[in-house]
Amino acid sequence: MNLLDGKLVSDRIKAEIAAEVKTKMLDAGKETPHLAAILVGEDPASQTYVASKEKDCMEVGFISSVYRYPANISQEKLLEAIRFLNNDNDIDGFIVQLPLPGHIDKNKIIECIDPAKDVDGFHPVNVGRMVLNIPSYIPATPFGIITLLEHYKIETEGKHCVVLGRSNIVGTPVSILLSRKSKTGNATVTLCNSHTADLQEITATADILIVAMGKKEFVTADMVKSGAVVIDVGIHRVPSQETKSGYTLTGDVKFNEVAKKCSYISPVPGGIGPMTRVSLLLNTLKAAKKEFIF
Repeated sequence: MNLLDGKLVSDRIKAEIAAEVKTKMLDAGKETPHLAAILVGEDPASQTYVASKEKDCMEVGFISSVYRYPANISQEKLLEAIRFLNNDNDIDGFIVQLPLPGHIDKNKIIECIDPAKDVDGFHPVNVGRMVLNIPSYIPATPFGIITLLEHYKIETEGKHCVVLGRSNIVGTPVSILLSRKSKTGNATVTLCNSHTADLQEITATADILIVAMGKKEFVTADMVKSGAVVIDVGIHRVPSQETKSGYTLTGDVKFNEVAKKCSYISPVPGGIGPMTRVSLLLNTLKAAKKEFIF
């Protein structure tokens, strides 16, 4: 068993980004890349993610801004904030941190974002370009998964890849990326959901198993083929009296028993989480360089 070490890979990529920002942008008199985030409410996981994003930006030499709003902000006021960032030439890209309060229509918020600044890759324009294999901002977690597979030279061509979970943030886009004609693609993909029959029989045929179910330790050893590559996207807080924080983190995969059967497996924490964050930095760098024409 080999670990797919997302922290190691993301640290290397951040070092490359920092070097490019310094030598090719700042030393050349170009503007510093600027990533902003809109944060609504007090969701602890969202607060943690945005704080980590700020830290990442500092490490690579980006400017980072956070616009915080109360959970009871009206939808129209939030749309006004997005339009303001769309028109702010000092900001290269921004995200609206999800989830949003129930009274706000997530789709209307996403559709309001300028596709050229949509570094989360959720706008329909970016999703459509991704489906057509046209250069676009790829959603950060799928982007991170593909980058991790590339780094470890995991062969995808002709392999059976099973994806558990069909969300628009992870499952559906990563299934598209792996199936399309590309370097880390050309796989035969099965996309499963909560209604999939005979799920265990399907997962046991996977050469590459990507788990984004949002269910703690859902995948067990009997669901995994010997020698498979397993990527765990889930993250869950489990109360613990043995840690200073009062909790430990675990994923959608029962790591201790599944790892024994794998050729490669991503840990939680330290697997896909760091790759998601560094992918956001890569998208922001592309936005600052104006790589895409919309």
